[in-house]
Amino acid sequence: MTATVTRLDAARLADRIEELAALLTDTVAGGASIGFLASVDHAEAVAWWKERAEGVAAGRLAVWAAHDADDRVIGTVGLAFPDKPNSRHRAELVKLMVHRRARAQGLGRRLLATAENAASAAGITLLHLDTETGSPAEHLYRSAGWTRLGAIPDYAADPAGTLRPTTIYYKQVGADARRPGADSPAG
Repeated sequence: MTATVTRLDAARLADRIEELAALLTDTVAGGASIGFLASVDHAEAVAWWKERAEGVAAGRLAVWAAHDADDRVIGTVGLAFPDKPNSRHRAELVKLMVHRRARAQGLGRRLLATAENAASAAGITLLHLDTETGSPAEHLYRSAGWTRLGAIPDYAADPAGTLRPTTIYYKQVGADARRPGADSPAG
């Protein structure tokens, strides 16, 4: 599947809000634990994306969307930037979503690489994320060079409402990633 990945500003996000909401509900219906229960409906997903538009406009959040050949949104990834002066070197990777019809074709890896490269270009040197322990996303992050820090039991409910553990990952990017020993705590 050929896909185009573009960064969304607040106006573009607003223009695509219906498609983004459909992606969110499809991702949850597909079993991904991304912060929502299976009962999430389109209206809730639209409201959630509208709240994200404020963060994009304020520069606290960067969002990329993947579009298929028919220009439909089939994936997203975001970077959430901290607001504290002592943490401007890091960002959290958030809401990596791929529509069920576009899975297993490398799009998740491409979106992940897009966010990593953009973070590095922006001077971010450390990325972190959490993901449901045992989920398919874990394989993606490990194979992309992310380091597993540990797991927290009963962290969040999966779409069915069952409490599941989450695993914390981090990755150093940019200049620090090329420094020998950068992934070790003493490095």
